[in-house]
Amino acid sequence: MNDTGFTTLDVVERYRGRSTVRIERVRTPDGEEVEREIVVHDDAVAIVPVTDDGRVVLLRQYRQALRAHLLEIPAGTLDVDGEGPEAAAHRELAEETGYAAGQLEHLATFDNSAGWTDERTHVYLATRLAENGRPDGFEAEHEEADMELVLLDVRDAIADARAGRVTDAKTLVGLLLAEDRLPGTRFPRSRAAPQ
Repeated sequence: MNDTGFTTLDVVERYRGRSTVRIERVRTPDGEEVEREIVVHDDAVAIVPVTDDGRVVLLRQYRQALRAHLLEIPAGTLDVDGEGPEAAAHRELAEETGYAAGQLEHLATFDNSAGWTDERTHVYLATRLAENGRPDGFEAEHEEADMELVLLDVRDAIADARAGRVTDAKTLVGLLLAEDRLPGTRFPRSRAAPQ
């Protein structure tokens, strides 16, 4: 038993692809044995890129799980050997938007959905942006090939997040955390964002 009171009794791998699905048999502190499906996934980065004139760079991207296009901040997985979160954030920003960040500030790291996956997302605020184009040799594929760049006034994007018009979790987290770091974007907490 470990210090949590929960003991992992058995782990069976059921699937391995971009993610790994495991069935874990666990003994709870009261002695009950339960099974849990766990998805093991590379950690990710998400970037809130804000231009010097106060626009946030978003992506409209198709997501098969929802069968819809979502408005999202740029993001991607830590899938390059030896690459840390900050380097991955720079790489993903360049690949998905063609922008480079002169300044990158870590806002938070969160557990995506601790009830079923170990994936964590490292969120950054990117400022002092320069349009450098996508990296040489990078070729957008699949859903990324269909992404649309959307630049919105950051205040409008935050208002959309507060009003429920942005539903992607990493985008909500990023926009709402960036709000305190960007001048002129804070909305009073006691009322809804302006419509």
